[in-house]
Amino acid sequence: MNPKLELLQPYPFARLRKLMDGLEPPADLQPISLHIGEPKHPTPSVLTDALIQHLDGLAAYPVTAGIPELRQTCAQWLMRRYSGVKINPDTEVLPVLGSREALFAFTQTIIDNNTEYQPVVVSPNPFYQIYEGSALLAGARVEYVNCRAPHFMPQWQEIDQNTWPKVQLVFVCSPGNPSGAVMNLDEWKKLFDLQDKYGFVIASDECYSEIYFDDDNKPLGALQAASQLGRTFNRLIMFTSLSKRSNAPGLRSGFVAGDSKLLADFLLYRTYHGSAMSLPTQYASIAAWNDEEHVIANRNLYREKFDKVIPILQQKFALHKPDASFYLWLNVPDCDDLAFTQKLWQKAAIRVLPGRYLARNTPYGNSGAGFVRIALVSSVEECIEAANRMVKLAF
Repeated sequence: MNPKLELLQPYPFARLRKLMDGLEPPADLQPISLHIGEPKHPTPSVLTDALIQHLDGLAAYPVTAGIPELRQTCAQWLMRRYSGVKINPDTEVLPVLGSREALFAFTQTIIDNNTEYQPVVVSPNPFYQIYEGSALLAGARVEYVNCRAPHFMPQWQEIDQNTWPKVQLVFVCSPGNPSGAVMNLDEWKKLFDLQDKYGFVIASDECYSEIYFDDDNKPLGALQAASQLGRTFNRLIMFTSLSKRSNAPGLRSGFVAGDSKLLADFLLYRTYHGSAMSLPTQYASIAAWNDEEHVIANRNLYREKFDKVIPILQQKFALHKPDASFYLWLNVPDCDDLAFTQKLWQKAAIRVLPGRYLARNTPYGNSGAGFVRIALVSSVEECIEAANRMVKLAF
């Protein structure tokens, strides 16, 4: 077996199951699960209808680069969504089987172990665990950059200056999981300045970009930031998917866009890796990317949850609405996220995720400790019920 597999840590949900082992919720309360960021709103019919209409495509092998119509659709959506961005669908867009597999596979194409030092990958902390796992299995060392309250922006200055020359890849998540914080243009400029100095690749995970609350202040994307600053897409790739935008996590569909040279190499890797998207999925994806009505309805439903849940929770907890995403990153009493999670399950039948399970210890602390992640993915009624139960508890 590959010995690097031993470097992988248990997934947060496996750690949560162990934490809750033997604990039972009150028998008179219906359990409410708010710990997994899995969309539960209905998948739009515009997507499912297109999927069904093209089932005959299962009889053909798809090409890894995707059909031209899909690449064109993704490019057009990108340019509609992010003002000022110009993208070539033939060379700067590549369909992927959801952002998760793409983030992992992309790392394998970037890390170069033919160096005198062990390559370094920089990950936000807290983080999506795929960043860490992909780096470790590629042979890199992970350097964690804390994203702490109140702004939850990466503290790049905390990385030792002797480390930066070894950095080959930097992961960015904006809007962030779990805080929902969005990098503004000044924050992007700080990272681009570091990139210019040290030459690393930036992988920007933007899967929560379409769940926001202010139509006049949409989350800024990596390619949009580069365009506004007069930069090219050199060493810059963005990742997105239909999972959150279109409530279709099981479709496993997304795309990456940016540096044409990196994407050419990534396509070569994917061709050998066997990562072609089925034709029915491609046509369903075209339908989804071309339709915004279901996205607006989806966004409004999340807005309703936040508008109703936050005032309830503010009766007992200090919290603010995130910039985007469907998470609440809640600072808990006494900063004991493990005890809070256990008590919430035992007393209120609500399951959340301890913040420390989404982060790692660093010399500057564990920036997830003292928080819990609450995913407002259940129905409006369930989310309101959960909030009311929480404030009734005497923590």
